[in-house]
Formats: sequence, structure tokens, C-alpha cells
Amino acid sequence: MTEDETRSLLAEHAASLFARGFSVGSAGNISTRLDDGGYLITPTNSSLGRLDPARISRLDAAFVHIGGDKPSKEVFMHRAVYTARADAGAVVHLHSTMATAVACLPEVNPDNPIPPLTPYFVMRVGRRMPIVPYYRPGDPAMEPAIHAAARDARAVLLANHGPVVSGRTLTDAVYAAEELEEAAKLFLLLRGAAPRLLTETQVEDLLRTYG
Repeated sequence: MTEDETRSLLAEHAASLFARGFSVGSAGNISTRLDDGGYLITPTNSSLGRLDPARISRLDAAFVHIGGDKPSKEVFMHRAVYTARADAGAVVHLHSTMATAVACLPEVNPDNPIPPLTPYFVMRVGRRMPIVPYYRPGDPAMEPAIHAAARDARAVLLANHGPVVSGRTLTDAVYAAEELEEAAKLFLLLRGAAPRLLTETQVEDLLRTYG
């Protein structure tokens, strides 16, 4: 895929997320790794619903801004995931309602707040999704915390903030962020009940087949 095609795909996915309420205003940011080792990332204060593909920020392999509009102030968040995960080809950060709601609950397990309710959550998000402690939005001090959490997790929740989700491709990362939001909705709907969870054997089978 050429860089222009990737820019168009990023804008298309971003607009779809925005249209369905996964982000509002200028919230959220998306990045993807390019074949030359550089990155594209959504510009600062941009709406995911109204991106101009030609103005999406271009970073070099060291995450230095080299083209397009000024990048998101949360470049460090994406860098934390890419440097932690060699398999990450894209990163999606949203303020999606249900996942953020889970990130606000003090009683959930901070190492893995959403249990394996569906096979699709395990297939797209993985076995584990830890919560990173609260940091002020835009605070680069959260980078090492995200990096540490992402080393063995495809997705993390930022406490009182929202999810950060990686995938092998841009489309994989978007689909995983969507699946996470649905899993969070199921988790909240089932609070106080005793749902049947996937067994460890079933989880292992999914990870072996689709991981």
C-alpha cells in the first residue's frame, strides 16, 4: 500500500469511528507505521471525523515531525507502544464511552479488568489488558508506564481516560478498538450477574489459532 493509500485509509477509519461515537470533538488519535520505518499520526486538535489525508502528520523513524500538520500532543503514547511491541503496526487511542467507564471503576482488577466473555475479545485484544495509573492528558511522564504495560498486552486502559489499542495493521487496530468497546459494554451490562466466562482451555485455543 502506498503512503497516499494509507493516508486515505486512516482518514476513512477515523471518520467511521467518529460517526459512531467512538470519539467526540477533537478527542482521540490514530497512528500507523509506514514501510520506510516512519509513521503517520493524526494532527493535534483535529477531529477524527474531518481529517484531510494530505495534512495527516508525518514522523520519521525517530518520531520526529517531518511533514503535514503538527502531530498529536500524545505522540509519546504511540511511541511507548511501538517501542514495546515489534508486532504493532498501528495504534488507536480513543475516549470511547464504555471502555472509559471501565477505566473509571476503582473496584475492577487493574491487571485485567474485563474477563474473557467472548471469543472475539480474546482474538482481537488478547488475554490481558491492564489499567495504567492516572496521568494528566498530554503528560509525557506516562510514556514509561504505557511502555511497561504494553510489553505483554496489545491494549491498555488509561485510568479515567480511555483505551490505547495496537494491531498488526491499521485495520486490525481499529477492529480491536471496536471489539474492546463492545466487550466493555457487555462487562458493564453483566455487572452484578454471574456470567459464564470462557475457560482457560478455550482462551488458549483461541490464542493458538488466532493469536
